[in-house]
Amino acid sequence: MRTSLACLLAAAALATAACSASPGGPPPPKPTPGSSGPTPPPAQRPSPTGPSASKARSWSSPPPMSIDPKKRYLATLKTNLGDMQVELHAADAPGTVNNFVFLARQGFYDGVPFHRVIKGFMVQTGDPTGTGTGGPGYRIKDEPVKGEYTRGTMAMARTAAPDSAGSQFFIMHQDYGLAKQYVIFGHLVAGQDVLDRIASVPVQASPGNPTERSSPTQEVRIQSVEITEQ
Repeated sequence: MRTSLACLLAAAALATAACSASPGGPPPPKPTPGSSGPTPPPAQRPSPTGPSASKARSWSSPPPMSIDPKKRYLATLKTNLGDMQVELHAADAPGTVNNFVFLARQGFYDGVPFHRVIKGFMVQTGDPTGTGTGGPGYRIKDEPVKGEYTRGTMAMARTAAPDSAGSQFFIMHQDYGLAKQYVIFGHLVAGQDVLDRIASVPVQASPGNPTERSSPTQEVRIQSVEITEQ
């Protein structure tokens, strides 16, 4: 409970900071229906320990570098609501892209749900457990954030602690003034209509945060992720 409270407080602090964005920058967060304050940033809740911990496939350490940052990488996210294609930023975030490509090629994302959906903000996935606490068994180091959190941007979700991202990521549904703590590693180049479709699924209160309506009430999943190297 103490850890969850700390994460919530940290998320609130980040959202407050985003509200003070300077003129000309990304628009500040807007209150979500039924809430009393700004939408919290994409967050990965700390992984549980003990008998309830995830039994999903995991590794003891991040994968070795296997991509060529000088090449172009495209990821096709096939979902039950349609396909989206993302150009990965291998030159800007090589470690993060390498991690995503590794997990995709291992089939880690096959069947994984979009567990957090907030229309007008972002859609989040990458946790096989669908609880917001799951991951690949390791954490990767943060890289410098290059760019803005504009519509179609793909970035890593993480806890309030630095270097805590693993497999969870989000795709921005609309421009948003987030604090630059979430590594941007791709942008949507096709399938904007699918992004809109996912963002528009009906939602209910989130089990991890009852004050936030972000838990889809209909199935929306990644069926597979195909990586193309050029």
